[in-house]
Amino acid sequence: MISSSEYGSHSWELLVTVDHQHEEVQKEFLLRVTGDLHIGGVMLKLVEQIKISQDWSDYALWWEQKKCWLLKTHWTLDKCGVQADAKLFFTTQHKMLRLRLPNMKTVRLKVSFSSMVFKAVSDICKILNIRRSEELSLLKQSEDILKKKKKKDKNSKEPVTEDILNLSAGVIVFPVQMNLWVLFFHSWLDSSRSLMEQGILEDDQLLLRFKYYTFFDLNPKYDAVRINQIYEQARWAILIEEIDCTEEEMLIFAALQYHVSKLSLSSEAQDFTCESEVDEVEAALSNLEVTLEGGNASNILDITDIPKLADNLRLVRPRKLSLKAIKPYWFVFKDTSVSYFKNKESAQGEPIEKLNLKGCEVVPDVNVAAKKFGIKLLIPVADGMNEVYLRCDNENQYARWMAACVLASKGKTMADSSYHPEVHKILSFLKMKNWTMSPQAVSDPESIDMKPECFISLRYTKKYKSKQLAARILEAHQNVSQMTLVEAKLRFIQAWQSLPEFGLSYYIVRFKGSKKDDVLGVSYNRLIRIDIATGDPITTWRFSNMKQWNVNWEIRQVAIEFDQNVSIAFTCLSADCKIIHEYIGGYIFLSTRSKDQNETLDEDLFHKLTGGQE
Repeated sequence: MISSSEYGSHSWELLVTVDHQHEEVQKEFLLRVTGDLHIGGVMLKLVEQIKISQDWSDYALWWEQKKCWLLKTHWTLDKCGVQADAKLFFTTQHKMLRLRLPNMKTVRLKVSFSSMVFKAVSDICKILNIRRSEELSLLKQSEDILKKKKKKDKNSKEPVTEDILNLSAGVIVFPVQMNLWVLFFHSWLDSSRSLMEQGILEDDQLLLRFKYYTFFDLNPKYDAVRINQIYEQARWAILIEEIDCTEEEMLIFAALQYHVSKLSLSSEAQDFTCESEVDEVEAALSNLEVTLEGGNASNILDITDIPKLADNLRLVRPRKLSLKAIKPYWFVFKDTSVSYFKNKESAQGEPIEKLNLKGCEVVPDVNVAAKKFGIKLLIPVADGMNEVYLRCDNENQYARWMAACVLASKGKTMADSSYHPEVHKILSFLKMKNWTMSPQAVSDPESIDMKPECFISLRYTKKYKSKQLAARILEAHQNVSQMTLVEAKLRFIQAWQSLPEFGLSYYIVRFKGSKKDDVLGVSYNRLIRIDIATGDPITTWRFSNMKQWNVNWEIRQVAIEFDQNVSIAFTCLSADCKIIHEYIGGYIFLSTRSKDQNETLDEDLFHKLTGGQE
């Protein structure tokens, strides 16, 4: 019975559907409520009416029409805007989710569907023992790929199985089939909203990937899983040609993959964190850290004595009709600029030209077998990019000048503590490329059953016969055959980071005032405007020169201001502008990290930089 006082003019009936597993108990309940009743009171009234004895602590109210959780239990129904027409669901906040990892394994685990994705990913990474969860995020598989998979599964006579590690029950199911279609993904989830708010349902499958390419503080003592997953993401990026590399580089990547696969199968390689391995890769770690300019990295600058380079190099300037002018000059590299003179004797006077490399694109133009050691510079000018090539005589000269150019592009000089590790990294990579054939390699009994197509992208498997590729992989393998498992993975990551297109995510945009679409490349330290027809970079803007950015949510336009009164604005055509906004804010956020093991992430700062004001 309900008293007449409860039927007051301000009371009304609220329909709530309860998500429970008791078949004999009803699921829909009508509650008599008033607008000043708080959410906690609604849940208490509901549980009393359900009359099921169980733990309801993980349950919360989900408002279906508004696609939002009612988590502020002290708020009243009036404050939340809940009225009689609202459809509320009383459901668990933690639900099962299938996650496809970079190594193509699928894990099934309980995840918070009510927390923001940023927090949910942090919890997932704790379960998987992956440090620095802020570098990862979740994304959906594209609808086109899902349709293709369903069609393929329908037509296939073979049973469809998945590689699932069920972390809730401790049961492991190993795969017999894997599809490459899962590798092509585009749609990142919004880090500032929950899974439920973005239409993710219980037991859906998402991809867990490294979104931000700033692999901070990699350490084999703590990062066994993290290093392996970065390696796997890099490996697939190479194999499916998500990132471009030369034939020579492809063979290096193939040799390292072959070496890793051999060691992974051997019993000696199982103890990833043994002390001897840790000691062997200590030196490599300093080369692997990628940080933004202005971060808390320990780069000590000695402004009293900034080193300089001076040497004979050849200058190559592309001309019309594909003709190139190649001339030798005396080059001097100081601070972040390169000057060149007619000869060494004239270096005391004015240079023929002085090139400021801050903000430029630096691209290796190297073929070790052909003794070609070139550096391609794309220098920002008022109407686009000025293209210049420097040709070096040998590996050592190239490594010194290339390292100086890379640092200068970031606004750093050779006095920076990262200069010598950069030189060492470049020489290491060149050494891996420099190999000669050994009869022992060909006669290696373990190499007889090698399948080159497992280590080489489709472009090269079509170009060469399998036996030819196997022989060339074995040649390259000689230079990496003494590496430990962890060292080989770290070298692979290092080589991946050395590629010109490393860390770039691409989106189709329309710049304000432009009549055609362009491609915008978003990297850890810069934005690049790219011609959609030719693929050539037009302009580069570095985050270190950025003063502010904002989003006009009504017209979905991103506006950015840089130093020297440079402003740009664009709308994003291939994705929501929130994704690019989050990329920019996310990279700025990551530049504030320190190596303190006890450091807790400032989640509020992340959302302030990335959340937007929609």
